[in-house]
Amino acid sequence: MKTLSFVARFAAGVACSFAVLSSSAAIAAPVKNVVLVHGFFADGSGWQAVSKILVRDGYNVSVVQEPETSFADDVKATTRVIDAQDGPCILVGHSYGGAVVTEAGNDQKVAGLVYVAAFQPDAGESPMDLTKKMPPATKAIKATADGYLYLDQSLFHADFAADVPAMEAKFMAISQVMPAAQSFSTPITNAAWKTKPSWAVVATSDRAINPDLERFMTRRAGSTTVEMKSSHVAYISHPVEVAKLIEQAATKSGQ
Repeated sequence: MKTLSFVARFAAGVACSFAVLSSSAAIAAPVKNVVLVHGFFADGSGWQAVSKILVRDGYNVSVVQEPETSFADDVKATTRVIDAQDGPCILVGHSYGGAVVTEAGNDQKVAGLVYVAAFQPDAGESPMDLTKKMPPATKAIKATADGYLYLDQSLFHADFAADVPAMEAKFMAISQVMPAAQSFSTPITNAAWKTKPSWAVVATSDRAINPDLERFMTRRAGSTTVEMKSSHVAYISHPVEVAKLIEQAATKSGQ
């Protein structure tokens, strides 16, 4: 009886050890879901090149199409996609999309954040507040009579997508999405970068967000940062490098 009891205890101990090891391995596994969020004047199609690389490398990619009708609507659209994931995800934001992921990133499914030439507001702070600290070089942003924003098409290529082929930038200009101006002045409630690991791209030739403001925000957030000689749309002009940083975030966030 004593022998049987010992064998039973031993077997239970081995089973428990395997369970712990299995659990640890699951926790340490790289995050495989990536959610991509665009910024002002754009839509989700701009992420196509980055998405292709991530899918090729085995990631499950989802692209949020924010309505750009209000900050609350954009956060809801993003949270809706996050909640549809089958596990933890890396949340990536470009430009104004950085403010969106800073708020939506508090979702428990978000394992890490990636900012691509993006705003990283603190609680009680809006992208407008940050822009006032260090204004951008562009003068292309205009407003409609009913409170929406657009980029002057004649300045779009130079000020938004200078390192994108001219014909591609032309199409981006004529197909741009007009966001609600009030979204830009809506403050963040809870900054996810304070509790989640973050990575960031500083676009050194950015005319839509001051590169020094990008540096200030990434330092403040403690983001692992890379600098790229890029226009504001680094995710379009440098998809390989941006995808590499996202994959780094996925690997590190799963450890």
